[in-house]
Formats: sequence, structure tokens, C-alpha cells
Amino acid sequence: MNLLKALGTISSMTLLSRILGFVRDTVIARIFGAGLATDAFFVAFKIPNFLRRLFAEGAFSQAFVPILSEYKNRRGEDELRDLIDYVSGMLALALFVVVVIGVLAAPYIIYVSAPGFARDPGKFNLTVDLLRITFPYILFISLTALAGGILNTFSRFAVPAFTPVLLNVSFIVFAAWLTPYFDPPAKALAWAVFTGGVLQLAFQIPFLWRMRALPRFKLNLQHEGVRRVLRQMGPALFGVSVGQISLLLNVIFASFLLTGSVSWLYYADRLMEFPAGMLGVALGTILLPSLSKHYVNKSGDEYSALLDWGLRLTFLLAAPAAAGLAVMAMPLITTLFMYGAFSVADADATRAALMAYSGGLLGLILVKVLAPAFYARQDIRTPVKIAVVTLLVTQVMNFAFVGPFKHAGLALATGLGSCLNAALLYYLLHKRGIHRPQPGWLMFLCKLMFAVALMAGVVWFAAGDAQRWFAASGWVRVAWLLAVVSLGAAVYFAALWLLGFRVRHFARFESK
Repeated sequence: MNLLKALGTISSMTLLSRILGFVRDTVIARIFGAGLATDAFFVAFKIPNFLRRLFAEGAFSQAFVPILSEYKNRRGEDELRDLIDYVSGMLALALFVVVVIGVLAAPYIIYVSAPGFARDPGKFNLTVDLLRITFPYILFISLTALAGGILNTFSRFAVPAFTPVLLNVSFIVFAAWLTPYFDPPAKALAWAVFTGGVLQLAFQIPFLWRMRALPRFKLNLQHEGVRRVLRQMGPALFGVSVGQISLLLNVIFASFLLTGSVSWLYYADRLMEFPAGMLGVALGTILLPSLSKHYVNKSGDEYSALLDWGLRLTFLLAAPAAAGLAVMAMPLITTLFMYGAFSVADADATRAALMAYSGGLLGLILVKVLAPAFYARQDIRTPVKIAVVTLLVTQVMNFAFVGPFKHAGLALATGLGSCLNAALLYYLLHKRGIHRPQPGWLMFLCKLMFAVALMAGVVWFAAGDAQRWFAASGWVRVAWLLAVVSLGAAVYFAALWLLGFRVRHFARFESK
């Protein structure tokens, strides 16, 4: 299996999802703008997303995938099926209980997660109603993540990568065409979340059935594999909670700021998620099963070389993305969001948040590559300890930055916290001899910085003044943005080629 080709497959599917995600956000921004309704919805959607990362893409995947990979490579088919059946039964039961509690306790959850909303009863009550509709999303999307973990372990990367497209399609349909049928209109967004969760789970079922890996949801908490997953999930839950608590604390801070602050941070974060998903999530997805296999097989040199490959690709693709987000902040925001109720003031405020976020993009993506190096070794405690330190430092920075920089200070603290997290993870990997850098890193970084600086200068000049973007029509902005981004990409990759970089240098093959 060519990992570079697999990365391209996942990234292309993620690109499709992200493009539809921007269409979705453009539709939401055009119809709802940035105000009371969007603040209420984004808080209501953020909470099940938080729990999704706890039970699915975060703690559960970190605990489950390395053990599943071990069973796949070392155990028989019957034992592998038992593990899938019993783990899925345990997860489904836990999720059902959480959903029931969440729906019943919705008002108290909003009091804790967005206490500033309590000053406005209308805003508070709307958020509670939306949360009760969106909360079951955690059940559907967590089972979807379970299915995705199984498919990824068997190197079926394309299906889980395509699945998020369905949530964005649901959003677009509900927001663009079904909003008039809901009162208040923001409920259309909540029901889009619910429907999207059902669609994503249903989409993966046929692929699992063909692989003879469709879970049968049996319950046996004494099963050896289940007990190991549960033991790993303890520290994993705490570790993922730390990261998500940091995001929720940002919402709490933002809920006391100007109305619209939550939405400005959301729109900026959506732009950050584009490269983070295309590269960070994609690399983490393909690295975890392969690193787990090398750890089980005690292939230390291969483990280190694979991690080194992931780090080089991260710098190669994340560094220009971070520079591009900073330089192209206003063109991106005006082209994607500045329609209808989304004003020039909203665009300025979102730009401030995006520029603050962009400084931490490289760190954010590096974390998604470095953390799996610990998870694959079934060492979750080390990343947890680092996450706790990062959380504490980030909150100190929040207090320091929120006063002078308002919502942008929260984004800056988050970005710097990601960089600290990545630095600490790498320090320990290097100190323990898990990662031994391959030759040529210094020259690689020097050439890379030159290409990034050249690209940033060309893009900054081609983008021109922000006022021209405000005045341009929608289609002119789209054409202009595509032209500038294409020019920047061409300059960057041409510079790399002239400096001696070739695609074959980054190809890597792994057995399935």
C-alpha cells in the first residue's frame, strides 16, 4: 500500500467535504448572519461535537484502533469478530445513556457551557431547544466513527473519508430550502445535524457488511479486549477532555463578549479546519494503524522512519497553509462568508480571529501526527499529561489576551497552546529514542522556509487591498480567489522543484 497515495485519497475526500462545508457555512452566513440565532446554534452543536470527540474520534479511537490492529495482525478471525461485537455493544450502551441524560439535563448543560447566555432568556431557551435536537447526533456519529476505525484498520480509507460529506449535504438542504418550515428558523440547522448523523451511519453499513465486519452489538464487559479498551479509555477520556475543555472555556469567555463573538471564532475555526482536516486528520488516520503494526512487530527502525515521513509531509504542506491563511485572511472570509446578513464588521472581526489562529496551525497539525506515535504504543498517559500542561498554560494566556485582543485573544491563546503541545510531544518522542531524525532535516527546513516566504510575498501582492474585495461581486471574488490561490500554489511547488524536491522522495509503501 502506497501511503502517499492513501493520503491523497483521504485528502481528496476531505477536500470535497471541506468545500461542501464552506458552501454550508456560506449558506448559513447568508441566511442567519452572525448574531443571536447562530450563537445559540453553534453552542448547541459544539456540545455534542465535544462528546463525539470523547466517545468517538478521540478517546475511543485512540484506545480501540491499536488493539484492533493487534487482533488483526496477531489473532484469528473469530477473535477479531468477537472484539468488534463486544466493543460495539459496550459503546452503544454507553452512548444511549449519555444521550438520555443530555436531553433531560439540557438547561443545566447550557448554564455550564455558556453561562453568559443566561442574561438573555430568549437566547438561553433557544439554545436549550436546539441542544435537545442535536444531542442524539453523538450516538449516530460515534457509531459512525466505530465503523470508520474498523474500515481504516483494514485500509479502506476512502469510505470514512467521504462520510462527512453527508452531514454538509444535510446542512445545505435544510438551511437553503427547509428553513421557512421551522419556527424559529434556527431549528432547521439543529434538525440538519440530527439527519446528517443518521445518514453518515447508514452510509457505512453496506461496506462493513461486505467485509463481514458489521458489528452485532453483543455485551460482554469481561471480554479481554473490551477490558483493555476500557482501561485505555480512562486516561484517553481525560486527555481528550482536556483539549475539548479548552475549547469550551473559549466559548465561556466568548459568551461574555460582544454578541457575535462565538460566531466569529466559529467561522475562523472553520477556515482552520480546512488544512487541519486535509492534512492532519488524514495523516493521523493512515499513521495510527501502520504505527500500531510496527509496534506489535517490534520494528523500531520502521516505526521511527514512518514517523519521520509523517513529520516531513506535515512541514511541507502545513507551513504554506499557515502562511496562506494569514496573508489571505480577508479574501477568504469575504469570498466564503460575506453575503446577506454577514457584514463588513463581521468580516473584520473574523479576520482578526483567523490571523491569530493561523500562527498555531502548524502546531495543531503536528499534534495530530505526533500523538498517534504514543497511541500506537498503547501509551495514552504521556499525551494526557502534556495536554493538562497545555490546558493550564492556554487558560493563563486566555486571561492575558482576552482583555486587549477580545475574541482574537482567545484564538491566539489556542494557537500558541497547540504549538506548546506539539513541542512537548516531540521532545519526549526524541528523548525516549522513539523518533530518530533521518538525515537532511536542516537543509530541508531551509529550502522549505525560502519557498514559503516566496509564496507568501507573491500571494500578498496579488491579493491587493481589502477594500477591493469588499466592493467586488460574489463571482468576481470566487474567480479572483481561485486565481490567487492557484498562483500561490504554482509558485510554491515550482520553488520546491527548483530546490530539488520530487514526489518520489515522499513515496512510502506499507504492507496491508
